[in-house]
Amino acid sequence: MAVRPRVSSEPAPLVVCVDDEQMTDARRRTLWARTPWWAKVLGVFALSRVVTTIIVLLFARAQGPNPWTGANPPYLSYAAIWDGNWYKIISFYGYPSVLPVTADGHVGESAWAFMPGYPFLVSGLRALTGTTWEFVAVTVSVLCAAATAVVFYRLMNHVLQDARAALFAVVLFCVAPLSPLLQFAYAESMSLLLLVSALYLVVTRRYGWVFPIVALMALTRPSGLAFALFVVLHVGYRFLTRGREPFPLRERVTASALAVFSGVMGLAWLVIAGVVTGSPTAYTDTELAWRAAYIGYGELVPFTAWFESGVWWLGAPWGPIVVVLLIVGFAVFLFLPPVKRLGVDLRFWLASYALYLLAVFFPQSSTFRLLMPLFPALGALALPRSPVYRVLIVLVAIAGQVGWMAIGWGVDGRDWTPP
Repeated sequence: MAVRPRVSSEPAPLVVCVDDEQMTDARRRTLWARTPWWAKVLGVFALSRVVTTIIVLLFARAQGPNPWTGANPPYLSYAAIWDGNWYKIISFYGYPSVLPVTADGHVGESAWAFMPGYPFLVSGLRALTGTTWEFVAVTVSVLCAAATAVVFYRLMNHVLQDARAALFAVVLFCVAPLSPLLQFAYAESMSLLLLVSALYLVVTRRYGWVFPIVALMALTRPSGLAFALFVVLHVGYRFLTRGREPFPLRERVTASALAVFSGVMGLAWLVIAGVVTGSPTAYTDTELAWRAAYIGYGELVPFTAWFESGVWWLGAPWGPIVVVLLIVGFAVFLFLPPVKRLGVDLRFWLASYALYLLAVFFPQSSTFRLLMPLFPALGALALPRSPVYRVLIVLVAIAGQVGWMAIGWGVDGRDWTPP
């Protein structure tokens, strides 16, 4: 009797050949998905610092003798020139009780133009650690910048509701043309950390925590008056729209008190300078000394400096015409769909700070640095998901770093373009 072979009713196993490269890509995607958001942010920040540090070192290698260092200075020395030297003077000697006066009787440049938050912090940490001033100053800036990137991600993720766009906004912040300042002996990193923290807390309606931040922020960089206007607009909008979003009495009182407190802190340094020196206009006179090299000495008349600068740079009538076009262009920018995605509160901040600059700032070589507090607008640039767009904008930003280092930071003889 013949025996038939037994046939299984189950299907034969399907053998799939998976390319090793595909498996590696899949593992990488899985690893990236499992990576905590804060680790991604800090990873982006660390990679960006590698790129920026290489750029800075190349410029330091090509730097000739200058008022602060010899030729080819080491990194820490090169990172502490320009205003870094003023912060160092403040850390060691504080502020003069007598304002310096020029030969023609005007108030000259002095440490009073620089607020004490950053140099006093560096001075205290230097006393505790016993290390050099330059090392502590740069370390504080780098750590504050890293923390800024972390809080900025939280802010962007909250307003955009898009984790990928929020992370790319962090990328743009880290590679922006002025991002070398995040690792220099300047107060910008500390100021941006305080600012983004205050904005995040206001946007998430935690007003009580903002008071100490505003107090320190207003004594780190001039920002209190702009922030006060922002909070006023925020309170007004919440009151008018309380039918859509409740605005409890307790929050009304706290937010209103925050607006008043911010305004007071915005004037605090002017009062302190006046009391110490005996001159009520000590701070504003000192600030005006920096624009005297361009247009001579004069009074501080709000909302005129941009037009004066326009005439100085471009002449009449083109200077004022360009300023008007910039104002109109910025107003239109605030209502573009990508910018509206940032939410009304961040647009209030952008408008408030821009109005503050328009009122008191004389545009010159420091203009780009003074625009840094507008960095929440990077969220709008982070929205497009095209890989080509994202690669190109990062490359353009890095090229901008090279351009800014060449124009703003590198010293060429008697350089009149301080960053």
